[in-house]
Amino acid sequence: MTGLIKHSVVIAGHRTSVSLEPEFWDALQALATSNGHSVNAEISRIDAGRGQQNLSSAIRLAILRDYQARLDAQG
Repeated sequence: MTGLIKHSVVIAGHRTSVSLEPEFWDALQALATSNGHSVNAEISRIDAGRGQQNLSSAIRLAILRDYQARLDAQG
């Protein structure tokens, strides 16, 4: 993995920044596409369910859960 990349996103009308490794940005794009969302919409969905958790961490965990679910579905 390489260093963090910071992106500006809009969540619920508010601009914020999220720092993720490039591999996680790629995985987030794939997750958003598979769910029929834009990246901002996918981040908003993750944000709505994260509670007090750091947004970047919540995104990483959402990606991990998605990959785990895909592996479980494959048997």
